[in-house]
Amino acid sequence: MKFVLSTSFSSVSHLTAIAPVADSHGWHAMSFSDHVVNPQEISTPYPYTEDGSRRWQPFTDWPDPWVMIGALATITKRLRFTNNIFVLPMRNPFLVAKAISTAAIVSDNRVTPAIGVGWSSDEFALMGADFKTRGKRTDEMLEILRLLWSGEMVEYRGKYYDFDALEMNPAPSEYIPIWVGGISDPAMKRAARLGDGWVTDLQSSAEIVESIERIRSWRREYGREDRPFDIMATPSDAWDVDGYRRLEDAGVTHIMTMPWPFYHGDTDELEKKVDSVKRYADDVISRFD
Repeated sequence: MKFVLSTSFSSVSHLTAIAPVADSHGWHAMSFSDHVVNPQEISTPYPYTEDGSRRWQPFTDWPDPWVMIGALATITKRLRFTNNIFVLPMRNPFLVAKAISTAAIVSDNRVTPAIGVGWSSDEFALMGADFKTRGKRTDEMLEILRLLWSGEMVEYRGKYYDFDALEMNPAPSEYIPIWVGGISDPAMKRAARLGDGWVTDLQSSAEIVESIERIRSWRREYGREDRPFDIMATPSDAWDVDGYRRLEDAGVTHIMTMPWPFYHGDTDELEKKVDSVKRYADDVISRFD
């Protein structure tokens, strides 16, 4: 089992202090959430709470993930970087490919983009992207990213994207795995069909295991069951070694967690966060070496 440090809702000013600590204390990766803006009022209910309200307060920091990853890659040595989740279809695929490939080069191939289709129609409108076609466009975008990252002269003919021969460099020197997030059937099917991994939302262990079995079935259907496949889970009812081992037995490869609530509650004090990163490494991560 590998452990991923969630940076959601954290002050950006803290991240350059936290990343080297995680890097030297056995954490596998850091993860970054994604919102370009946070509208005062939303027209699309947040899908991951019962009442549709957001999990964060106004004026929460939401750094650009690829700028942040590029910066942190220069002050770490082994720590990888991922997302929970990067909203792919509200972006231009060429700009996304350029940002991720540059981050891959700067970090010496320590990036694993984790994408989703998004839920906020308000952000899509502000970004000039069509909300209704986001799923189908995501499928084409994933194909386009792979082509652009080849560094070769490529062209594409799709329903939503169509371009003549071009090349994009610098290209990453290694294969970039792409994880797909989401708990809907279309999201999990996309992960099975096009992804190198799947990212859960905050779910119970039983829900995670059930979803894994469904994804495995779809992967067999798509003829991809023999390819490597990671699962990054955020269990709502497993917080100790035994609970994590049960999930590991079921196929979970990565646990994403925020350690400071376990030791210091809901804090935004840097010293307490750093202390939590170290203590969690000693108490939990070291048990999986």
